[in-house]
Amino acid sequence: MRRTLDDLDRQLIRFLQADARMSTSEIGRKLSVARSTVHERIERLKREGVIDGFTVLLNSDPLESLNRAIVFVEIDPKLQGAIVEKLEGFPEISSCFTVNGAFDLALIVEMPQLEDLDALLDEIGEIAGVARTMTNIILAKKFDRRHTLINETAKKMFGQEPF
Repeated sequence: MRRTLDDLDRQLIRFLQADARMSTSEIGRKLSVARSTVHERIERLKREGVIDGFTVLLNSDPLESLNRAIVFVEIDPKLQGAIVEKLEGFPEISSCFTVNGAFDLALIVEMPQLEDLDALLDEIGEIAGVARTMTNIILAKKFDRRHTLINETAKKMFGQEPF
């Protein structure tokens, strides 16, 4: 059963959102509670499904010229689980979405060279159950609201932005 978050939970979540590698001792000092309290709270938040996991956010260097593309994939629906599991193994694939229409999956891929995209598409095409792909290379980013939306969601849930 999921309980209502109290102020300590919210503050703890904000610290973890800002730096998930921050030690429980350091968080405890900042919150004026024992390290064991922080550890127990984190474990409870994970058990209750408030914290779904921890991840690495890669720094996006504006000088780095990664090629990005959206790859649409038509698959055998009965093999979707196995195909998605295979796709998870490609570090160049940053996101995978199920979509409606002529294709079943949409992948966001990032790689340094277009030759890498060509090789990736060959490997995707060899996965059992993949019928065909269609690729659109992203030419330019006009705007990106991902971090703004994360902050807006946190503000609604916790009363303030995490950063």
